[in-house]
Amino acid sequence: MEPNLQNNEKVWAFKMAPIRRDRVIVFNAYGVDPQATDHNIKYVKRVIGLPGDEIDYHADGKLYINGKYVAQNYITKQQRIAGTLSPLPHSGSKYQGFTLNSLSYDQNWTKNAGKKRVPKGMYFVLGDNRAVSNDSRYYGFVPKSKVVGVVKAYPWAAHHEEINVK
Repeated sequence: MEPNLQNNEKVWAFKMAPIRRDRVIVFNAYGVDPQATDHNIKYVKRVIGLPGDEIDYHADGKLYINGKYVAQNYITKQQRIAGTLSPLPHSGSKYQGFTLNSLSYDQNWTKNAGKKRVPKGMYFVLGDNRAVSNDSRYYGFVPKSKVVGVVKAYPWAAHHEEINVK
């Protein structure tokens, strides 16, 4: 989640806080990410898509949710482009961004192939350090049942304004 959260930085995860777009969540990755083989492994990621959302990420780094532009001011323009799009296959494709449908086929999502919208009770998440983040681009959606809580940083944390998005 760098640059907004650093490794081993202390945060609070509130179980009862509402999960909204752009909020950072903690979730149990076991059963979500096939690489998470430990039952206790937790991931910290930013919620990009809510249930029912249609996601369209363009090659210029612009994110559109349900056809409306969404600013990603918590990361740089370079991170929005190279970090988000560079690890994706899209070989030979004229369209260099992604949609949920294109990701489902590119990444062979077995449970959610062909989805155009985030399913009910699920979330689409991305890490802020997208060049190295293992997130929904690879393993698909995060079930609400796996969410531990919504992250709130200590008020004295360096980037608390960016993390504690209203």
